[in-house]
Amino acid sequence: MIIEFIKENFFYLHPGYTTFNTIIFGIVLGLIVIIIIEMFQRLKKDPGELLPFLIPFILFGSSTRALVDNHVYPKTYLLVTPGLYIFVGLLTIAVLLISIFLEKKYNKNYCKTIALFGILFCIPNIILYVLHGISLTTLSIELFLWIIISLPFILLKNKFKVLNNNINLSVLSAHIFDATSTFVAIEFFGYTEQHVLPTLLINSTQTALVMYPLKIIIILGVLYIIDNYLENKTTQNMLKLAIFILGLAPGIRNVLTLALMYS
Repeated sequence: MIIEFIKENFFYLHPGYTTFNTIIFGIVLGLIVIIIIEMFQRLKKDPGELLPFLIPFILFGSSTRALVDNHVYPKTYLLVTPGLYIFVGLLTIAVLLISIFLEKKYNKNYCKTIALFGILFCIPNIILYVLHGISLTTLSIELFLWIIISLPFILLKNKFKVLNNNINLSVLSAHIFDATSTFVAIEFFGYTEQHVLPTLLINSTQTALVMYPLKIIIILGVLYIIDNYLENKTTQNMLKLAIFILGLAPGIRNVLTLALMYS
């Protein structure tokens, strides 16, 4: 009975989220972030400096999920949400600890070591994308819209305190990328949104354009709260890193899924 309940609500192979499991996933993620914050404080490392170096790991997880969507990899509990996130998360933490050990022993920058591991993990997926082909048209549409929407914030970043550092700007840009991937998938390819709140807003407005103000307002508000009401730098940057991943990971997955499907 309990196992069936868990499989039906949390570890399932069919797409979509419910209000119930969204709340539970949020609580679990919050607890995980708290544990990781404590880990970084004990390691005396700043999670903020990892942001660009974790992109290969994000690409690894998201590209794997897109390959599952396109039936290149089998749909198993390990390769869909939340199994894939758990697997990539544990793998990243393991590589982080190994990289810090190597830094202490051989004086090698741990951030660059992490990025190198991530790139190596991505190579098999990259080969599969090359073999199967991807739609350059789809990629071009996604990247063009992302740049157009992001550009005003980049040009005006010095005008707004909340955007005058690279971490905050990267977090916002990641979520604009996610919003773009959702907009293109729904408006141009007939896909549907899986998450509860975006689904409600898209159905209410009858357009996926609502994802842009939704993302921008929420992310700017959260960044403002983090910068002004949290004093601990490790906590600030870990929260920003988590939010960055939550934006970039599904965005890359959506884009690669479409680019592979319509190649």
